[in-house]
Amino acid sequence: MGDIAVRILFAIVTCLLCSIPATAAERPNILFLFTDDQAPWALGLSGHPHAKTPHMDRLFNSGAYLVNAFTTTPVCSPSRAGLMTSRYGSEVGITDWINPRKEPRHGLDPKFPVWPKLLRKAGYQTGLIGKWHLGTLDRFHPTKYGYGYFMGFRGGGNVPKDPTLEVAGKETKLKGFLPDILTDDAIRFVGRNRARAWMLSLHFRAPHARWLPVRDEDWAPFNSLDPTIPNPKYPNLDVPRVKRVTREYLASVASVDRNVGRLLAELDRLKLAKNTIVIYSSDHGYNMGHNGIWHKGNGHWILKPPPKGTPNVPTGQRPNMYDLSLRVPTAIRWPGVIKPGTKITQTVTNLDWFPTILAMAGVEIPKGTLIRGRNFVPILKGQKTAWNNDLYAEYSTHHQSKTHMRMFRTERWKLIRDYNNRERDEFYDLKTDPAETTNLIESKDPLHRRMRVMLNQRIESRMRRLKDPALKTLVEEAKE
Repeated sequence: MGDIAVRILFAIVTCLLCSIPATAAERPNILFLFTDDQAPWALGLSGHPHAKTPHMDRLFNSGAYLVNAFTTTPVCSPSRAGLMTSRYGSEVGITDWINPRKEPRHGLDPKFPVWPKLLRKAGYQTGLIGKWHLGTLDRFHPTKYGYGYFMGFRGGGNVPKDPTLEVAGKETKLKGFLPDILTDDAIRFVGRNRARAWMLSLHFRAPHARWLPVRDEDWAPFNSLDPTIPNPKYPNLDVPRVKRVTREYLASVASVDRNVGRLLAELDRLKLAKNTIVIYSSDHGYNMGHNGIWHKGNGHWILKPPPKGTPNVPTGQRPNMYDLSLRVPTAIRWPGVIKPGTKITQTVTNLDWFPTILAMAGVEIPKGTLIRGRNFVPILKGQKTAWNNDLYAEYSTHHQSKTHMRMFRTERWKLIRDYNNRERDEFYDLKTDPAETTNLIESKDPLHRRMRVMLNQRIESRMRRLKDPALKTLVEEAKE
């Protein structure tokens, strides 16, 4: 073959190679760490005086710390549905936590596009280990949504020690502590897929109650602790109980932290850390005596005695849309892309993971796919990007209480309307009252009136855009 022919052949081969997409092995691995019921204040990094989270703190400092990350519904199932679909719970028919006993046929309809399925189609090895809580029937099995591997539990409940989990498709009773068991399996998943691009969702159940037992080493720092609590002088607060559950909660957080450290160490040992994006987040926040309650959006009073209930909100219940319930601890480590110590102040939500994770992986969203979230990769890279920091959230409770809460939040103002219980509307000035202790819904101040009208218009505009089932209450109001 002549020299010219060789050069022509070389050019053709080069062009062909350049036209082939990057192989799966060249793409970043993605490790999505997701806790259950973890408040942003439950981090040493946040300044909590008792939190023992050295591994989380190190992770948060090694990349971007997203200090204004929120969920759009502060309870398990709708938050997880939003994570998967980038749609609001009212759009996918999941507005409260799924109760497997009372709602055995309820789950996330597989017709909705989800990002794990798109990653798998693009060549990623995908896995989910841990909590699912988007339906227990086989038609709602995680493998129907793009997870090639699943080990964990389909419902929302489990126990912290000696759990029953689905292993290789069979319900199996295992010995040990749940966070350790899940992390052990995550380590095995990473090891067997280390030569290929992979995405692993590791969904801990901790620090969801019941918190104890934990390993002795996780309990030791809290066993005899007299913890500082946020508002010990809150009227009728059950201080001894708040202190007890605080100790137990922080011990559960510590058990997650230890396992995060184990898994990150395995990435280092396998020399995978440089090519692995590590995401850390939670399904919603948590209250621990704050404003007199504990729990999340379906909060419970922790007062003696609790306020008297109503027909729709029984005694002991305090459904809410507090920032403490909506805000989630979130960080992203992306070696070579995100500078360590980066702090992101823009508002992001669980709906944003769909486009953001696909952008990280270089996977396009199919044309015509309806999502509500935004790709915030440009923000992570430090690029100047126009960004609206307003937040819309919703929560219709139907288990312990019956509400239709809708919320609109700007950087300063926050309006919560309950379209099922008008007397429960709330309005806060977050600039002067970030803890949301003073409800200004009846304030006669002209500025407050204007802001309430503006935010109410935004709520109702969003409800119409989403074709929210709670819209019927607006129609009823208009008739009165």
